[in-house]
Amino acid sequence: MDVLQRRVVQEDAVQYKLFLTHPISSTVQHIEEHLSGLVEEILAKIAPLSMQYIWQNQPFNIKYYPEKGGVPAHIGGSTQFGDNVEDEWFIVYLLKKITEAFPELVARVEDNDGEFLLIEVADHLPKWLNPETSENRVFLYRGALHLLPCPSRSSPTGIQKDVVPSVPEALALLSSQPEACRASPKITCVLDKRLDRYPEKIAASLHRAHSFVPVGVAMVLEQRPDLVAPAVSAFYLRDPIDLQACRNFKNFPPDTRVLTSVTFTRCLYAQLQQQHFVPDRRSGFTMPARTDPLYKAHELGMKLAHGFEILCSKCRLPSSGGDSPVSCNSQWKGFLQSLKSNGYFREEMEGSSHWRVLMTSAENFFRQSVASKPSEMSPGEEVLQLLSSCGPIDAEELRKQEAQLPQEDSDSWLDVTAQDLELMLEERSGSGPDTTPGKRPQPGRQAEYAGRTETEDSEEGEEAGYSLLGVSRRMEGFLNAKSSYMGAELPCSSSCDHPFTYDTATVISELELILDTSDVETLDSDDLYEDEWAVVGEEDEELDEGPSAPGEINGMEALDTLKGYMDQMDQELMNTHIGQSFNQTTSPSAHPLATEGLLNPAEDAEIQPLDVDLNLVSNLMESLSCQDGLTGPASNLLQSLGIHLPPNSDRS
Repeated sequence: MDVLQRRVVQEDAVQYKLFLTHPISSTVQHIEEHLSGLVEEILAKIAPLSMQYIWQNQPFNIKYYPEKGGVPAHIGGSTQFGDNVEDEWFIVYLLKKITEAFPELVARVEDNDGEFLLIEVADHLPKWLNPETSENRVFLYRGALHLLPCPSRSSPTGIQKDVVPSVPEALALLSSQPEACRASPKITCVLDKRLDRYPEKIAASLHRAHSFVPVGVAMVLEQRPDLVAPAVSAFYLRDPIDLQACRNFKNFPPDTRVLTSVTFTRCLYAQLQQQHFVPDRRSGFTMPARTDPLYKAHELGMKLAHGFEILCSKCRLPSSGGDSPVSCNSQWKGFLQSLKSNGYFREEMEGSSHWRVLMTSAENFFRQSVASKPSEMSPGEEVLQLLSSCGPIDAEELRKQEAQLPQEDSDSWLDVTAQDLELMLEERSGSGPDTTPGKRPQPGRQAEYAGRTETEDSEEGEEAGYSLLGVSRRMEGFLNAKSSYMGAELPCSSSCDHPFTYDTATVISELELILDTSDVETLDSDDLYEDEWAVVGEEDEELDEGPSAPGEINGMEALDTLKGYMDQMDQELMNTHIGQSFNQTTSPSAHPLATEGLLNPAEDAEIQPLDVDLNLVSNLMESLSCQDGLTGPASNLLQSLGIHLPPNSDRS
């Protein structure tokens, strides 16, 4: 499909759709009722996961969409994830769980980069699959990734790569041939590895910190912990006009500050912590000395208060005067029953303190996501609504609770050393010594010493068994390889630990196709790639052996002219020092003609051959040395060829 004709997805947003594998042949009203009922069931199913998640910008939301432009009626939505890309992957995990729980549904997901699931598994995709041929071919079905195949000799199932299937055609093929459309084990493994830490990762991505905040902020966050996200964003994206409202805090006076525990996501905490900000002297915020143990808590609270004040300054208190109870909504009873059947309340006794907390979260989730007319209030209006409905706040009671606050989390994860970065990159690329998810080095200096010793031993082993001749051979193979207009094709790494396996029946059938000349026409262009080059070479030989023709004479004249140019260039370069930068195989006196005095020094220097391998390796080593261990063209090229040179032990 033409790039200009593709749907445009908003920047930093993910779009998702859920289709029925077997469309209902009924009236539009019946289809809408069926899909709307599925929306309620789906939201109730994922509620235990989604309620405890703090979204960066927008939550996961779905609703009914009627048939339009050849796209059948479906359930869909979009979410802006902003700076936190983990929101996008959490949505992928939710879609995976939805398609597992509802096998009649098929999910599609994409962002402004297109099929970002294919970007994640790009190293294992078939060659024919690229951004131009992937339209309407990537689906999540029954909890697994499915790719509509391209027909081949071994399997006629699929759709031609130059054909863009419509959504109904794709759904029909997927429902009739699910096993043929299932992604390969390698692709599935990579995607599962990206999602394998959910749902435990939800709690791991949170950061709890102590903060001195006004009592109004403490009350709002106690009832709606998710409102910390728009407050941090308001402070993070502030401008001078926003700060005018923070000269005198009308909604959150600084003199009412109390110490409380605030739950952030790691992204939100980093955004708040890494910005240096000095409050206006007219605001009333006074900060202790930086050496004070509570300075960080004061600083975090001051920034949060500014964010909430900015939110409230952009809106007014809604005129409705208050939200009606969710029990008045006809959808609430069914939603509550679905929560109970899914074990949301965890056998908590009705009326207990923990049960009331879960019920409050369920009511908030229902208002935001499930109700037929979700709340259209802005975050600032919601904050003002909470402030007006809570009544007087007992600040003294909150101060008494300061001694019982849970311990805050360490923020050492903000500091990443070079070794930590290297470990993360190796784990991300799968080339590390141990990429088991969740595994971390043992604590303690003894484990650190043991790890360092093991690394040094491995480096010494690499240096001892390393052959620079292999570097030159890999480079020679790379330069002699034939590639298409799509770019250079890199050879696979020889360090792969997977054993070589093959299917005997497939090998025999391929040999029969090659040996049987009557079936040559059935081979595709990829299979005849090397044969085409062989045919060209044979034709060239036939032309060389054939009688001299006018075209051949013209070719010889052109070749002689080219040689003349090259000789002239050599003569000009003889007067420069370029030749001295190369390593030659022999000295001038070693040439037999030079020893007999038949060549002058200029002619002798002209015919000296170069040691191509030696020059190649020495130039690569010099380039690597100039990189000082950082990323550069030489290291990128070698690593793409599967060559991982050991660190430079000679620092001189």
